[in-house]
Amino acid sequence: MSRSGVTVADESLTAFNDLKLGKKYKYIIYTLNDDKTQIVVKETSLDNDYDSFLEKLPENDCLYAVYDFEYEISASEGKRSKMIFIAWSPDTAPIRSKMVYASSKDALRRALNGISTDIQGTDLSEVSYETILDTVS
Repeated sequence: MSRSGVTVADESLTAFNDLKLGKKYKYIIYTLNDDKTQIVVKETSLDNDYDSFLEKLPENDCLYAVYDFEYEISASEGKRSKMIFIAWSPDTAPIRSKMVYASSKDALRRALNGISTDIQGTDLSEVSYETILDTVS
């Protein structure tokens, strides 16, 4: 449980384990349920296009996401993959939403074992492919 009293739904952990172990998904988007008591899965996808993922980030609301980020440093080293956690909190989101998401983040983050990188995003430049690539490599 987080400082805000928000808990992580079982389905959220199941989806993460499916992504981590079986590569069932490319990414998972998490949100708070309607009464702001649990972190639940909003959406999962197999879509490999990072730009399509970025389009899912709302302009005026917060969310969390886990993305299986694949990249290549050089052709000789081949492809690599890192699990990244994104706490999306745009500047235009309501203050109350930002506060609840900020105080609930640790509950989800502690429950997700195997994340290599945490990203805090307030605008698209902070979560762009190039920025993430610089961070993980």
